[in-house]
Amino acid sequence: MKRLLVGVFAAAMASAAFAAGPLAVRQRIEASMLVTGSIVVAPDGNVTGYELDKQDKIPPEIVELVRSATTAWRFEPVLRDGQAVSAKAHMALRIVARRDDPTKKEFTAHIVGASFGDDGKGGEEITYLDRHPPSYPSAAAAARVQGTVYLLLRVDHDGKVTDAFAEQVNMGVVGSDSELRVWRKALANPAVQAAKTWTFQPPTKGPHANDPFYIVRVPVTFRINRDPANSDRYGTWQAYVPGPKEQAPWAEASPAASDAVPDGSLFLVNTGLKLTTPLDRS
Repeated sequence: MKRLLVGVFAAAMASAAFAAGPLAVRQRIEASMLVTGSIVVAPDGNVTGYELDKQDKIPPEIVELVRSATTAWRFEPVLRDGQAVSAKAHMALRIVARRDDPTKKEFTAHIVGASFGDDGKGGEEITYLDRHPPSYPSAAAAARVQGTVYLLLRVDHDGKVTDAFAEQVNMGVVGSDSELRVWRKALANPAVQAAKTWTFQPPTKGPHANDPFYIVRVPVTFRINRDPANSDRYGTWQAYVPGPKEQAPWAEASPAASDAVPDGSLFLVNTGLKLTTPLDRS
């Protein structure tokens, strides 16, 4: 499929946080949006239908990008009692726009990450019991540093967090590489410490009810002056400097994108539908 060229950054790049900083870092700035919905897969793994949440808020070119991608997707058949069956799953897609040619203003939109969770059957998902947000680091708040920390957690069968690791930290400010390393650590540390105090309700039935532990992905967002009246940023481009993805020493490498989880939610790793074809055809 021909790549979509979209002029997406007029608003996203206008903030003062991105107005300064080393050129090499500014050229790495991306913009992304997280699109959610549901998808239905036939017994043979073909997609038979999908829905996007709040589609009226999503730019038309992104709606078309998702439509085109889903026509080529194939999934591993879902087996129940040894038989392939139809399945419905939650879907979250990370759409990223990048400047392919730094000399031009056009940006290309790609689907770079996805999570296809289970169909939401009661008792088969892992859910939060107690989740206190981390305190905003005072130095970061004073410097108006913003970002999102993507955590990987290992949760035991009793719902307690035994390990927490910051897989990736995307920054909402620009600085030198050394400055960004400092700020990533400043945001990651309190997020990890807070996560170690959280508790979860593990699955009580289904294929994972007796798992000895669970690997969970969780985003933690640090944003200055969160306004509840303007908290719905769904369908809008958010600019950031992507951080490197790190590998948790206690977890196997996963092909899933660490940042394809909506803010305030969680994703149980190695569950849900398994895509066997490329995520993005462009």
